[in-house]
Amino acid sequence: MIIKRVLKLSVLSILLANAFLLKAQDPQFSQFYANPVYLNPAFAGSAVCPRMVLNFRDQWPSISGTFVTYGASYDQHFERLSGGVGVIFLGDRAGQGTINTNSISAMYSYKLDVSRSFSMRAALQATFQQKSLNWDNLTFGDMIDERYGFVYETQEQRPGSLTKGYVDFSAGILGYTENFFGGVAVHHLTQPEEGFISISKLPRKYTAHAGYVIDIKRKSRRSRSISDINISPNILYQQQMQFHQLNYGFYYNYYPFVAGMWFRQNFENPDAFIVLFGVQQETFKFGYTYDLTVSKLTNVTGGAHEISFMYQFPCPEKRRRVRAINCPSF
Repeated sequence: MIIKRVLKLSVLSILLANAFLLKAQDPQFSQFYANPVYLNPAFAGSAVCPRMVLNFRDQWPSISGTFVTYGASYDQHFERLSGGVGVIFLGDRAGQGTINTNSISAMYSYKLDVSRSFSMRAALQATFQQKSLNWDNLTFGDMIDERYGFVYETQEQRPGSLTKGYVDFSAGILGYTENFFGGVAVHHLTQPEEGFISISKLPRKYTAHAGYVIDIKRKSRRSRSISDINISPNILYQQQMQFHQLNYGFYYNYYPFVAGMWFRQNFENPDAFIVLFGVQQETFKFGYTYDLTVSKLTNVTGGAHEISFMYQFPCPEKRRRVRAINCPSF
């Protein structure tokens, strides 16, 4: 049992040590369209009526709850502002609370109808983020005894401050028709400094996503409905320094159910096979995904569980018709 505990703590220590030696990477969601304003701030107001979204992700639960991420967002289109406004809170806990990151962001997306069939949204986002470190939870190599495990005091130098706060900015653009949608976002434009021991700038994150809705059976030719039967192939690409991630797969909508299958990888190695199941109604949507790890860590991590809940409020007043994006919500 001691050996097993030492091995687990050693794996965790290596992962956390990378937070000091390498540039940070943002939390990622398998249900990226279920957290739209986190994916791209240009999604703010894209549903037109008020929208509230809740997300929870438990990644690698078999390794001492290594990464737990949760978020809550609200966005709405305002005709007087010619666009949408949104706010999002995000929390991320690594290593059972050893490294905690909390952020709150506000964004505005300007809507432009380029033609009768094509619309665009361009957005700016401001974020305040705070990162804290629980030094007492960290373990180092000089603390290990061959027989008894972690019993010694470490000689590593404790940082002068265990909390770091900074302001960050992001931008995004989105284009869509009745069946096509795609966008690009750049997060951390100013690359704020977030290091505890040495200078460490938060690297920019580049995101590109696109998808298409293929109708199988429509309830009405004039207006689209969630009861329509369709399939939607999608692709997502993200880059943050040397890290590249590619997600590709599809959604299948058969009211009131939604199913999906995805594969996530970087350019060198496969990462996970993702299975999605969701239920949707006019006012709410619920989704669950499981990430089956297909890399060499498959028997160690326990995969990942992710839950999303979206509630669509009725529009507060009558307004002229505004084209909403016909985009998956999971």
